[in-house]
Amino acid sequence: MKSFSGKVAAITGAGSGIGQASAIALAKEGCHLAISDISRESLDNTLELLAGYPVDISTHVVDVSDREAVYKYAEDTVTTHGKVNLIMNNAGVGLGETVDKMSYENFEWLMNINFWGVVYGTKAFLPHLKQAGEGHIINISSVFGIISVPTQSAYNAAKFAVRGFTESLREELDIAGDPVSATCVHPGGVKTNIARNSRMGDMGSMSIGDKEDVANMFEKIAMTTPEAAAKTILKGVRKNQRRILVGGDAIMLDTTQRLIPTGYQRLLEVMFKKQQSSNKKSNKGIA
Repeated sequence: MKSFSGKVAAITGAGSGIGQASAIALAKEGCHLAISDISRESLDNTLELLAGYPVDISTHVVDVSDREAVYKYAEDTVTTHGKVNLIMNNAGVGLGETVDKMSYENFEWLMNINFWGVVYGTKAFLPHLKQAGEGHIINISSVFGIISVPTQSAYNAAKFAVRGFTESLREELDIAGDPVSATCVHPGGVKTNIARNSRMGDMGSMSIGDKEDVANMFEKIAMTTPEAAAKTILKGVRKNQRRILVGGDAIMLDTTQRLIPTGYQRLLEVMFKKQQSSNKKSNKGIA
């Protein structure tokens, strides 16, 4: 897909972050949009930012963990716009919790959105993309789909699963010679609200603060803006890349994993042990 002009793109999680920035970037290129989010207010905010672009836009309140809702979203997109050429499965949530303390409720909540939401979006839109004669599936994984991190087991599980699912899908599409392609995207730290909107469970001695502390820390270390992320993603789609790394930190961590595929785990263990020690000293000081 060398050009997005005149195409129709569906984007989940378009109420903020990468989804919102991608919607604006595509609108600038003359791409019609079917944007979705679980929040009507967030969708309305994105719609305001899209005002003035000469493209057709439809909004859809969708919970991507609801299979029937996602299939209806795909059907409504085609009914409204006549076709769909691109689906960006972007909606996602975060969870910080250790494996031994994590509730099944939290684990399933995250997997239903971050993994099953991608599966539903892919399968619901794929027949319509084929029918359009030209299509692309963009599935958002994470740098945490390349490396694992303590307290992020559920998030890692979902993002590694998105990676494997998308890479297998891409192989199948290429072998079949379908007019549809697929790309897996691995963002590093992007300045979005995912940390602020995440669930924080029991992390025991590995805790690095409350939810506000974690959100503030994430915002400080996030290297990439949503706008830059969207630009990188669309550039990669034009090149039909199988994998897109977003941000210098994603490139660095991917390289580290390749060079020391198990050694990076030891480095993270050392870092977290130092954090544990620091937390204990701080607690003693407060007492």
